[in-house]
Amino acid sequence: MNLGNVNDQLIAENAQLKKAVSSMESFKPRNGDYYNVDSAFALRFEFKVAKVVNNTVGLSKNYLTIDKGSLDGIEPGMGVICPQGVVGTVMQCSEHFSRVYSILHSESKVSSEIKNLTLRTKNDKALGISEWGGMNPKIINLNTIDRFKPIKQGDSVVTSEQNVIYPSGTMIGRIRKLSAKEDQAFFEIEVELATDFRNLSYVYIVNNKLKKEQDLLEQSTTEEKK
Repeated sequence: MNLGNVNDQLIAENAQLKKAVSSMESFKPRNGDYYNVDSAFALRFEFKVAKVVNNTVGLSKNYLTIDKGSLDGIEPGMGVICPQGVVGTVMQCSEHFSRVYSILHSESKVSSEIKNLTLRTKNDKALGISEWGGMNPKIINLNTIDRFKPIKQGDSVVTSEQNVIYPSGTMIGRIRKLSAKEDQAFFEIEVELATDFRNLSYVYIVNNKLKKEQDLLEQSTTEEKK
């Protein structure tokens, strides 16, 4: 019982560390960048710990149930991660539980970026969309990556800065396989997931405190175009 209490404490402390790291990463500029992020933007993410009480991996649409709900401040649309990487998005909440659709879901799409030394040296980006193919719970597909980008097997795939749900740089996995035919504009890429969905015990719910403001602005702009 004492070991269980110690483990819970370590997990809670890890959530605080993730918040600190996310803040520091937001303040750190890329090579050649002269834009300074203000403190409100850099401190926009909060993390809460939850325990996984149910989980599926063998369906075309997979879900998790976690033991935190609306009474804990959890809301639909919040991101969910684990120490290894991305897990999914909160779909529905009761007072004490939340239903999460994982990235092993046919309708899940995650804005992603490939990271390697060559891209970093050139101050270049390789942006795409990660989505599950519905077969192997250890593999996800990465689409719309320009076939002329300098990428290779083993490169890291992380969440991009275009995410409002997850902090940028959150691990998704590593490139397992890539190919491209001469008449194709994009690579065909398989990514080995960092998250082991068969052995999830604890997760972190991510609250982007500026998400509602951004969503409201983007919605008003969309309505003007109609």
